[in-house]
Amino acid sequence: MLTPQNRHDFLEEIARQLGRPLRREPPAPPPPVSDFAASRLTELTQEERCTAFSDYARDVLKVNCCRVSEDQLIPAVLALCEEYGRSPVIVSGDLRLQALGVTQALQQQLGATVWQPDAGAENLTRAEQAQVGVVYAEAGLTESGSVVLFSAPDRGRAVSLLPTASIFVLRKSTILPRVAQLAQQLHQRAQRGERMPSCINLIAGPSSTADIELIKVVGVHGPVHAAYVIIEDC
Repeated sequence: MLTPQNRHDFLEEIARQLGRPLRREPPAPPPPVSDFAASRLTELTQEERCTAFSDYARDVLKVNCCRVSEDQLIPAVLALCEEYGRSPVIVSGDLRLQALGVTQALQQQLGATVWQPDAGAENLTRAEQAQVGVVYAEAGLTESGSVVLFSAPDRGRAVSLLPTASIFVLRKSTILPRVAQLAQQLHQRAQRGERMPSCINLIAGPSSTADIELIKVVGVHGPVHAAYVIIEDC
């Protein structure tokens, strides 16, 4: 049994057997071979980043991507809802969708319901029965073609998880190179004392799995269809 009395002698013997002096502190880690974690894809312009993001999402993740001006946003979202079954539609209570007029247009033209923080289980029932869910994404990640969602009382996760199709509205200016830049932004927000979201979801297209005999199946545990509507704001 190693005790404080014999620990020094024990470690001295190990060092002697290894042919080196006793080390009381671990050696400094070697310098990193590269800084890809922080620098990969950062050389791209915002336009190049958006193009790479859209191409990867469309070609690999099978996401329906469209880039629109703010004036074209509402018609684009309505057209996608029509494509995915028209109704019922549930929309996140995110105030940014209201500011863009998306929430009001969906309510007036498709009778959409809005996620209500105090509706409890009724929210989940509506999301489960919905054909389309519409949410606002915080950011996009070029490397993986993912969108980032922050959960909040008025932005339930079920809006993008339970409907048959999910429509994600995001701004071109928020597309980041990769998750390292997202972590950096969150760190800066935390240092400013901002409240962090209760949950952060990185969503990469429709749900899919290839667990059974390597046969890919889409929509097993989530939406069958996904669409990114990117607002050209820069």
